[in-house]
Amino acid sequence: MTPSTPVAFDETERQRALDALHIVGSLPEPAYDDIVKVAAAVCGTPMALVTLIDRDRQWFKARTGLEGVQTERNVAVCDHAIRQPTQLMEVGDLNQDARFADNPVLKDLGARFYAGMPLVTEDGAAVGSVCVVDVNPRELNTTQREALQALARLTMTLMESRGREREQQVAAILDQGVAEETAVAPDAAGAYTVVILELQDLSELAQRLGERTLDRQLQQLDQALEHCLQPERGDSINRVTGSGEFIAVLGSDHVDDTVEKLQQVARETSQSLGSPLLLGAASTSTGEATTAVFLRADQALSAAKDALRA
Repeated sequence: MTPSTPVAFDETERQRALDALHIVGSLPEPAYDDIVKVAAAVCGTPMALVTLIDRDRQWFKARTGLEGVQTERNVAVCDHAIRQPTQLMEVGDLNQDARFADNPVLKDLGARFYAGMPLVTEDGAAVGSVCVVDVNPRELNTTQREALQALARLTMTLMESRGREREQQVAAILDQGVAEETAVAPDAAGAYTVVILELQDLSELAQRLGERTLDRQLQQLDQALEHCLQPERGDSINRVTGSGEFIAVLGSDHVDDTVEKLQQVARETSQSLGSPLLLGAASTSTGEATTAVFLRADQALSAAKDALRA
C-alpha cells in the first residue's frame, strides 16, 4: 500500500486530548488485553498492540507477542499512522519503506509488516492506534482491515467511556469538597483552590513493586497528603478510584503554604518511588464553576508533564 501524504495536525491539542483521557501509564485492564488478542487472531499476526502516542514516547496500553511497555516516539510506526486519523495505515514490507528500513526497534523485533488503525476521539484527535505486526511481509484482506478498524472504534469507545466515568467521579469529589469548604467557612464561599496530584506510570510501578505493595504506597501517600491540609478551613482530598490521581479542594486562607506542603510531599514521593508525582493547581475568588477551575488545574498538570518530558 502506498503511504498517503501526511496532513497537518495541531500537536498541542492532540496531546491535551490524550492527557484528558488520563490513561497513559494506567494499570492493565482485561478489556484491552482482549482487544489485542482478537486483533492478533483475526489478522493472523504474532504481535498486536494498543498504543498511545505521548509527548516523546509510544506507550502500550496492551500488547501481545512482545515485551516492554514503551518505545521512544521517534521510532514508533504508529506516530506516522496517527497523521492520517481516518485511514488504516498498512506497510507490506517495512524493510522496503524508507521511513522504517533502518528503524532499530523494528530490526530487533524482526518486524516486516505493520497495519494500524488510529484511535480518534470524538473531537477528531488521533491519540494512538490498534496495530498488528508480523515478521513476514504480507498484506491484510478486506475482512481483516475492517476488523482492525472496528477494534479501533471499540477501543476508543472503551477509553472515552472510562473517561466519562472518571469525569463523574471527579465532579462528585469537587462538589463534595466545595460543599465542605462552604460549610466550614461560609464567609469564604466562592474562594477556593483545586489541586490535582497524579502519580505517573502506575503500570510500571505495579510491575516493579507488585500491586499489593503499590496499593499500600498509595494509601500512605493519601495519608501524607491529607496531613498537609487544614480541616478547620474546610480542606479535603480524595483519590480517584483505581488510579494514582488525587484531587484536593482547599480553602482560601494561606493556601500557598498548603500547596507548598503538597509539593514537598510530591517531591519526596517522586524520589522514594522513582516515579514522578506531578501537581497542577488553580484558584478562584469569584465563585467560578468548579468544572472551570478544575480544567485550569488540569491544564497546569499538563504543563507539568510538558516540563517533565522536555
